[in-house]
Amino acid sequence: MDNNRLIVLIDELLQYGKELSWLEFKRNDATENQKLGKYISGLANAANIARQPFAYLVFGIDNDSLDITGTTYKYDRRKEKGSELDFYIRRNLSPTIDFKHYICDYKGKRLEIFQIPASGNNPIAFENEAFIRIGSNLTELKKYPDLLRQILNSHIDWSAQVVENSSINDLDKEAVQLARQKFKNKSLKESFYADIDQWADELLLDKMKITVNGKITNTALLLLGKPEAAHLLSPYVAEITWKLDTEEKAYEHFGMPFFLEVNKVLARIRNVVYKFFPDNQLVSVEVMKYDPEVILEALNNCIAHQDYRRHERIVVIEKINKLVFINGGNFYEGMADDYSNGKKTPRNYRNKWLAEAMVKLGMIDALGYGIYKMVKSQRDRYFPLPDYSHSSASEVILEIYGQSIDLNYSKLLIEKKDELSLTEVILLDKVQKRQVITNEATLLLKKKKLIEGRKPNFYIASHIAEVTDSKAEYIKNRGFKDAHYKKLILDFIGKYGKVSKQDIDKLILDILPDILDKQQKENKVRNLIYSMHNKDKSIENKGTKRNPVWILSLSNKATNKNI
Repeated sequence: MDNNRLIVLIDELLQYGKELSWLEFKRNDATENQKLGKYISGLANAANIARQPFAYLVFGIDNDSLDITGTTYKYDRRKEKGSELDFYIRRNLSPTIDFKHYICDYKGKRLEIFQIPASGNNPIAFENEAFIRIGSNLTELKKYPDLLRQILNSHIDWSAQVVENSSINDLDKEAVQLARQKFKNKSLKESFYADIDQWADELLLDKMKITVNGKITNTALLLLGKPEAAHLLSPYVAEITWKLDTEEKAYEHFGMPFFLEVNKVLARIRNVVYKFFPDNQLVSVEVMKYDPEVILEALNNCIAHQDYRRHERIVVIEKINKLVFINGGNFYEGMADDYSNGKKTPRNYRNKWLAEAMVKLGMIDALGYGIYKMVKSQRDRYFPLPDYSHSSASEVILEIYGQSIDLNYSKLLIEKKDELSLTEVILLDKVQKRQVITNEATLLLKKKKLIEGRKPNFYIASHIAEVTDSKAEYIKNRGFKDAHYKKLILDFIGKYGKVSKQDIDKLILDILPDILDKQQKENKVRNLIYSMHNKDKSIENKGTKRNPVWILSLSNKATNKNI
């Protein structure tokens, strides 16, 4: 959050006129380190009770007069028990909570701001004790069993909440008409099918569970609202940003109604034909760079699962080789890998009301098959699988590739697509992306001779390299046995009599496997020398420990005398 936005936030908080259970102002008096952890716990739980998405703790404002005094409190410089205060606080909060710390220059006055997400249906504890703010007082939550019970039963569906001062006139007529047609298409077997065209818009939207008794919900505005009605959702953000990040740069923002705007985002993305040239076919295999259904699936998933209480927009970044989709909030239930094979059905949704409405509009799948459908499409088109590995506790990041990472992998899918199970494809995809696979997965792939190498540096096995005509690439990844490198070093010393560590580096580093990074290659050379000196006893150091000079040991001189 930049400084201008922080100033706007402070001005908004000051409008409340006084401290609230979820809002704490502190003058220049710096709280104790442990007390700060208790405040974060108490404010997070108070925000839940008050149905606020965030709580705030602000240093540098007088809590009585609301004067901006500035503060000398410096959270980033504090230590606790030998470590950074931030590490200490986060380690002792449970469940973990992704609070934000900002420094604001407010008209020359320094403020420190903590933005604290409301607790979920488990209270936030600090050092195993949950706290709560009652008015402006901080106390143990266990003293208030009714509030504890309220938190435990408090799954708040933001998407189902009614928007006050909003009416049917705030909805886009074209979006409502298209929603009627979509609902009608999905209701062919229903007894009320013939009556749908005669229903008033209010009845239609109630039947679709987009409105509640004719009242406009956050879901109704997000999906069907007029662009000019966006202020009714403020401070929540209903916006998708498309950003072109290639040799060309561009961006565009898309707002409400999402039901119509997703197709405009899709139209911005450049889609061309991609060609593969498999070795066992006479003609190339052509596929589109991106599957439009995959793009819409990914985008609609962002809309359905976005944590709108974080006040963030959805972002779609178009790069040369992939699309990146970013939405606020973590995976609500499980992890992405749980859904890759299509067997897991989610039991809960962050935005249940919104998700159900999007199902009725045909935007997402009812049973959580979205990720599986994307995986299957990418596999059938011989591209890397959807990748969620860069996600964090605060955002979900999905990468959809529009070209190959490793041509061997793609050619393998073309030439052996009927022989590989989905599980094997998923695991091979992780190998080509240099991602960690489990010991069980390693055994499975090695048993079928699909991978070689040592953990964690696995690579496509030799017989696959032969099929894909990439033997040279295979050798670069596999490398040689240690005995081969040792023989090179012995021959080198035998020819020149003595060599330095730098000489050996120049000899060996460039021919080590490409799969190793610079540090791993240097470690490999160091281990080879150690083994030759201490285990094989084939070389001796006639220099110093800091500047070694390696010569052949007596047992090897006779062997190499004719070199």
